[in-house]
Amino acid sequence: MIFLHANGFNALTYRRILAPLADRFRIFAIDQRGHGATDLPTVIEGRAGWDDFRDDLLALLHAVDATNVVLAGHSMGGATCLGAAAREPERVRSLVLFDPVIAPRQTLVRAEAGGSPHSGLIDGARRRRSEFPSRAAAFNAYRPRSAFAGWPDDMLADYIADGFKDQTDGQVRLACAPAWEASTFAAQANDPWSDFSASRCPIDILRAQHDSTCRTDADVAQLTADGRVRVETVGGTGHFLPMQRPDLARARLERALLAG
Repeated sequence: MIFLHANGFNALTYRRILAPLADRFRIFAIDQRGHGATDLPTVIEGRAGWDDFRDDLLALLHAVDATNVVLAGHSMGGATCLGAAAREPERVRSLVLFDPVIAPRQTLVRAEAGGSPHSGLIDGARRRRSEFPSRAAAFNAYRPRSAFAGWPDDMLADYIADGFKDQTDGQVRLACAPAWEASTFAAQANDPWSDFSASRCPIDILRAQHDSTCRTDADVAQLTADGRVRVETVGGTGHFLPMQRPDLARARLERALLAG
Protein backbone atom coordinates (compact mmCIF):
# COMPACT_ATOMS: atom_id res chain seq x y z
CA MET A 1 0.00 0.00 0.00
CA ILE A 2 1.02 3.57 -0.69
CA PHE A 3 -0.53 6.21 1.59
CA LEU A 4 -0.66 9.94 0.85
CA HIS A 5 -1.25 12.66 3.45
CA ALA A 6 -3.42 15.80 3.34
CA ASN A 7 -2.28 19.27 2.31
CA GLY A 8 -0.02 20.88 4.92
CA PHE A 9 0.71 17.62 6.74
CA ASN A 10 3.19 14.74 6.30
CA ALA A 11 3.44 10.98 6.28
CA LEU A 12 4.45 10.63 9.95
CA THR A 13 1.13 12.20 11.00
CA TYR A 14 -0.56 8.87 10.17
CA ARG A 15 1.92 6.60 12.00
CA ARG A 16 -0.66 5.66 14.64
CA ILE A 17 -2.90 4.30 11.87
CA LEU A 18 -0.30 2.62 9.69
CA ALA A 19 2.35 1.24 12.05
CA PRO A 20 0.19 -1.63 13.43
CA LEU A 21 -0.28 -2.88 9.86
CA ALA A 22 3.40 -2.78 8.93
CA ASP A 23 4.32 -6.16 10.44
CA ARG A 24 2.09 -7.90 7.87
CA PHE A 25 2.04 -5.59 4.85
CA ARG A 26 4.51 -3.59 2.78
CA ILE A 27 3.52 0.05 3.27
CA PHE A 28 4.94 3.23 1.81
CA ALA A 29 3.85 6.46 3.49
CA ILE A 30 5.42 9.31 1.56
CA ASP A 31 6.00 13.00 2.11
CA GLN A 32 4.57 14.70 -0.94
CA ARG A 33 6.31 17.53 -2.75
CA GLY A 34 6.68 20.56 -0.47
CA HIS A 35 5.88 18.62 2.71
CA GLY A 36 7.76 16.87 5.50
CA ALA A 37 11.29 15.71 4.71
CA THR A 38 11.10 15.83 0.91
CA ASP A 39 13.44 18.15 -0.98
CA LEU A 40 11.61 18.09 -4.32
CA PRO A 41 11.31 21.58 -5.85
CA THR A 42 8.16 23.62 -5.36
CA VAL A 43 7.22 25.89 -8.25
CA ILE A 44 4.13 27.98 -7.58
CA GLU A 45 4.09 30.08 -10.76
CA GLY A 46 1.66 28.72 -13.32
CA ARG A 47 0.37 26.00 -10.99
CA ALA A 48 -3.25 25.20 -11.81
CA GLY A 49 -3.92 21.73 -10.40
CA TRP A 50 -2.36 18.77 -8.61
CA ASP A 51 -0.69 17.13 -11.59
CA ASP A 52 2.66 17.52 -9.80
CA PHE A 53 1.51 15.37 -6.87
CA ARG A 54 -0.10 12.83 -9.20
CA ASP A 55 2.99 12.54 -11.38
CA ASP A 56 5.22 12.11 -8.32
CA LEU A 57 3.03 9.21 -7.22
CA LEU A 58 3.16 7.66 -10.69
CA ALA A 59 6.96 8.00 -10.63
CA LEU A 60 7.04 6.14 -7.31
CA LEU A 61 4.84 3.37 -8.71
CA HIS A 62 7.35 2.93 -11.53
CA ALA A 63 10.39 3.21 -9.25
CA VAL A 64 9.25 0.37 -6.99
CA ASP A 65 7.59 -1.50 -9.88
CA ALA A 66 4.32 -1.52 -7.96
CA THR A 67 1.49 -3.69 -9.27
CA ASN A 68 -1.66 -4.90 -7.55
CA VAL A 69 -1.20 -1.99 -5.14
CA VAL A 70 -3.68 -0.40 -2.75
CA LEU A 71 -3.57 3.40 -2.96
CA ALA A 72 -4.92 5.26 0.04
CA GLY A 73 -4.98 8.88 1.08
CA HIS A 74 -6.58 11.66 3.04
CA SER A 75 -8.04 14.83 1.54
CA MET A 76 -5.65 16.04 -1.19
CA GLY A 77 -3.82 12.73 -0.88
CA GLY A 78 -7.00 10.83 -1.66
CA ALA A 79 -7.69 12.92 -4.74
CA THR A 80 -4.10 12.37 -5.87
CA CYS A 81 -4.50 8.61 -5.53
CA LEU A 82 -7.65 8.76 -7.63
CA GLY A 83 -5.80 10.68 -10.33
CA ALA A 84 -2.97 8.13 -10.42
CA ALA A 85 -5.42 5.22 -10.60
CA ALA A 86 -7.09 6.89 -13.58
CA ARG A 87 -3.77 7.22 -15.45
CA GLU A 88 -2.46 3.72 -14.80
CA PRO A 89 -5.42 1.58 -13.71
CA GLU A 90 -3.59 -1.67 -14.44
CA ARG A 91 -1.32 -1.09 -11.44
CA VAL A 92 -4.00 -0.36 -8.84
CA ARG A 93 -6.00 -3.02 -7.02
CA SER A 94 -8.19 -0.68 -4.97
CA LEU A 95 -8.50 2.80 -3.48
CA VAL A 96 -9.32 3.79 0.10
CA LEU A 97 -10.03 7.53 0.32
CA PHE A 98 -10.62 9.46 3.54
CA ASP A 99 -12.68 12.59 2.89
CA PRO A 100 -10.98 13.17 -0.47
CA VAL A 101 -11.24 16.56 -2.16
CA ILE A 102 -14.04 15.99 -4.68
CA ALA A 103 -15.62 19.21 -5.92
CA PRO A 104 -19.17 19.11 -7.33
CA ARG A 105 -19.27 18.83 -11.12
CA GLN A 106 -20.68 22.34 -11.47
CA THR A 107 -17.64 23.94 -9.83
CA LEU A 108 -15.15 22.52 -12.34
CA VAL A 109 -15.75 25.26 -14.89
CA ARG A 110 -15.14 27.88 -12.23
CA ALA A 111 -11.88 26.22 -11.19
CA GLU A 112 -10.70 25.95 -14.79
CA ALA A 113 -11.32 29.68 -15.14
CA GLY A 114 -8.95 30.35 -12.24
CA GLY A 115 -11.43 30.55 -9.36
CA SER A 116 -11.23 28.53 -6.18
CA PRO A 117 -13.90 27.47 -3.69
CA HIS A 118 -11.27 27.57 -0.94
CA SER A 119 -10.54 31.29 -0.61
CA GLY A 120 -10.82 31.16 3.20
CA LEU A 121 -8.34 28.28 3.38
CA ILE A 122 -5.98 30.09 1.01
CA ASP A 123 -5.98 33.23 3.12
CA GLY A 124 -5.57 31.22 6.32
CA ALA A 125 -2.60 29.32 4.93
CA ARG A 126 -0.88 32.52 3.83
CA ARG A 127 -1.25 33.99 7.33
CA ARG A 128 -0.07 30.84 9.09
CA ARG A 129 2.69 31.33 11.63
CA SER A 130 5.73 29.58 10.18
CA GLU A 131 8.24 29.66 13.08
CA PHE A 132 8.20 28.63 16.73
CA PRO A 133 10.93 28.54 19.39
CA SER A 134 10.62 24.73 19.57
CA ARG A 135 8.40 21.80 18.64
CA ALA A 136 7.06 21.83 22.19
CA ALA A 137 5.99 25.44 21.72
CA ALA A 138 4.29 24.52 18.44
CA PHE A 139 2.47 21.64 20.17
CA ASN A 140 1.24 23.89 22.96
CA ALA A 141 0.04 26.46 20.42
CA TYR A 142 -1.76 23.89 18.27
CA ARG A 143 -3.31 21.71 20.99
CA PRO A 144 -6.18 24.11 21.90
CA ARG A 145 -7.13 24.88 18.28
CA SER A 146 -10.47 23.62 17.07
CA ALA A 147 -8.86 22.11 13.97
CA PHE A 148 -7.09 19.59 16.21
CA ALA A 149 -10.09 18.72 18.36
CA GLY A 150 -10.39 14.96 18.69
CA TRP A 151 -6.77 14.31 17.72
CA PRO A 152 -4.84 11.99 20.07
CA ASP A 153 -1.85 13.80 21.56
CA ASP A 154 0.63 11.38 19.99
CA MET A 155 -0.83 11.97 16.54
CA LEU A 156 -0.46 15.73 16.90
CA ALA A 157 3.11 15.19 18.15
CA ASP A 158 3.87 13.03 15.10
CA TYR A 159 2.60 15.75 12.77
CA ILE A 160 4.78 18.35 14.49
CA ALA A 161 7.85 16.07 14.54
CA ASP A 162 8.17 16.07 10.74
CA GLY A 163 6.00 19.12 10.12
CA PHE A 164 8.78 21.41 11.29
CA LYS A 165 12.44 21.68 10.35
CA ASP A 166 15.24 22.74 12.65
CA GLN A 167 16.79 26.14 11.93
CA THR A 168 20.34 27.29 12.64
CA ASP A 169 19.11 29.79 15.24
CA GLY A 170 17.49 27.00 17.28
CA GLN A 171 13.94 27.70 16.18
CA VAL A 172 11.78 25.39 14.07
CA ARG A 173 10.04 26.31 10.81
CA LEU A 174 7.08 24.73 9.02
CA ALA A 175 8.25 22.13 6.51
CA CYS A 176 5.29 22.99 4.29
CA ALA A 177 5.78 26.67 3.55
CA PRO A 178 2.58 28.72 3.93
CA ALA A 179 2.90 29.92 0.33
CA TRP A 180 3.04 26.32 -0.95
CA GLU A 181 0.10 25.23 1.19
CA ALA A 182 -1.89 28.22 -0.09
CA SER A 183 -0.99 27.46 -3.70
CA THR A 184 -2.26 23.90 -3.24
CA PHE A 185 -5.60 25.15 -1.93
CA ALA A 186 -5.76 27.52 -4.90
CA ALA A 187 -4.81 24.94 -7.56
CA GLN A 188 -8.28 23.54 -8.12
CA ALA A 189 -8.30 22.82 -11.86
CA ASN A 190 -8.70 19.12 -11.12
CA ASP A 191 -11.34 16.82 -12.60
CA PRO A 192 -12.00 13.93 -10.20
CA TRP A 193 -15.14 12.97 -12.10
CA SER A 194 -13.13 12.06 -15.18
CA ASP A 195 -10.77 10.18 -12.88
CA PHE A 196 -13.66 8.16 -11.48
CA SER A 197 -14.63 7.18 -15.03
CA ALA A 198 -11.07 6.29 -16.09
CA SER A 199 -10.25 4.22 -13.00
CA ARG A 200 -11.32 0.57 -12.92
CA CYS A 201 -10.73 -0.64 -9.37
CA PRO A 202 -13.03 -0.75 -6.34
CA ILE A 203 -13.10 2.59 -4.50
CA ASP A 204 -14.00 2.90 -0.82
CA ILE A 205 -14.72 6.50 0.27
CA LEU A 206 -15.20 7.45 3.91
CA ARG A 207 -16.74 10.90 4.02
CA ALA A 208 -16.84 13.28 6.99
CA GLN A 209 -20.23 14.24 8.40
CA HIS A 210 -19.23 17.86 9.01
CA ASP A 211 -17.22 20.24 6.81
CA SER A 212 -16.53 17.53 4.26
CA THR A 213 -14.45 18.23 1.16
CA CYS A 214 -16.00 15.19 -0.52
CA ARG A 215 -18.96 16.93 -2.12
CA THR A 216 -20.57 14.06 -3.99
CA ASP A 217 -24.16 14.51 -2.77
CA ALA A 218 -25.69 15.59 -6.07
CA ASP A 219 -24.10 12.73 -7.99
CA VAL A 220 -23.71 9.98 -5.41
CA ALA A 221 -26.50 7.80 -6.85
CA GLN A 222 -24.88 7.78 -10.28
CA LEU A 223 -21.39 7.38 -8.83
CA THR A 224 -22.30 4.32 -6.74
CA ALA A 225 -24.86 2.74 -9.10
CA ASP A 226 -22.74 -0.23 -10.22
CA GLY A 227 -21.27 -0.93 -6.75
CA ARG A 228 -17.64 -0.26 -7.72
CA VAL A 229 -17.60 2.98 -5.74
CA ARG A 230 -18.84 2.99 -2.15
CA VAL A 231 -19.43 6.23 -0.24
CA GLU A 232 -20.02 6.13 3.52
CA THR A 233 -20.56 9.15 5.76
CA VAL A 234 -18.97 8.58 9.17
CA GLY A 235 -21.11 10.12 11.88
CA GLY A 236 -19.57 12.61 14.28
CA THR A 237 -16.47 13.26 12.19
CA GLY A 238 -15.07 16.33 10.48
CA HIS A 239 -12.54 16.64 7.69
CA PHE A 240 -9.83 15.16 9.91
CA LEU A 241 -11.72 11.88 10.01
CA PRO A 242 -8.62 9.61 10.13
CA MET A 243 -7.27 11.49 13.14
CA GLN A 244 -10.63 11.38 14.92
CA ARG A 245 -11.27 7.70 14.05
CA PRO A 246 -7.86 6.06 13.61
CA ASP A 247 -9.36 2.69 14.53
CA LEU A 248 -11.87 2.85 11.71
CA ALA A 249 -9.29 4.14 9.23
CA ARG A 250 -6.94 1.28 10.07
CA ALA A 251 -9.71 -1.31 9.78
CA ARG A 252 -10.68 -0.10 6.30
CA LEU A 253 -7.08 -0.13 5.14
CA GLU A 254 -6.62 -3.64 6.51
CA ARG A 255 -9.76 -4.81 4.74
CA ALA A 256 -8.47 -3.47 1.44
CA LEU A 257 -5.05 -5.06 1.92
CA LEU A 258 -6.56 -8.46 2.71
CA ALA A 259 -9.00 -8.37 -0.21
CA GLY A 260 -8.01 -9.91 -3.53
